[in-house]
Amino acid sequence: MRPFFKTWLTICLLMPLAAHATNREQRLPNVNGFTPKSHASAPASKSSKSKTTTLSSKSRSKLVPPMASKESSNVLSRAVNVLGTPYRWGGSSPSKGFDCSGLVKYAFNDATFDLPRTSNAMASGHGEKVERKDLKPGDLIFFNIKSRRVNHVAIYLGNDRFIHAPRRGKAVSIDTLNKPYWEKHYVVAKRVLPKEQQQLRVVQR
Repeated sequence: MRPFFKTWLTICLLMPLAAHATNREQRLPNVNGFTPKSHASAPASKSSKSKTTTLSSKSRSKLVPPMASKESSNVLSRAVNVLGTPYRWGGSSPSKGFDCSGLVKYAFNDATFDLPRTSNAMASGHGEKVERKDLKPGDLIFFNIKSRRVNHVAIYLGNDRFIHAPRRGKAVSIDTLNKPYWEKHYVVAKRVLPKEQQQLRVVQR
């Protein structure tokens, strides 16, 4: 009976120690804390994503200068709303795409006058010449790219930025006059909104 008693006593003494060791091992993952971090990071990524979307939409609305006239604001809004539309030679609608002059025609669609279809014709026959330092939102900017004559047109947004349909393989986008490339190919700027509308606006104020 004595060997049996010793064995039984040994088991009774060792069982609490084994249980304590088991509980200690089960608590280790909680001490490390990897699981809480992964759960906490998931909502954070969602909130950051929604914040990015909100900022981009706010930035989009700020592209039209608040001090622009009513006519130029309408022009800029129509142009900004088709940002990302693919370039297409001869295109003049969001569904078919735009070339540079097609975008201008589309943006000025609600104006009380009709612009020519090509950038060269727009530069030679319409509006008054504007010095670069006097540019205002809604003015047209003309460039000569791989040619001596005007063959590209853009709409001035303000703060040296303009919106245009660049070339095949690109989309309607915003660029800046401060880039050496555009400074090199800059030709002239024209203000095409009728003077009568501007004078009427001053009288109404």
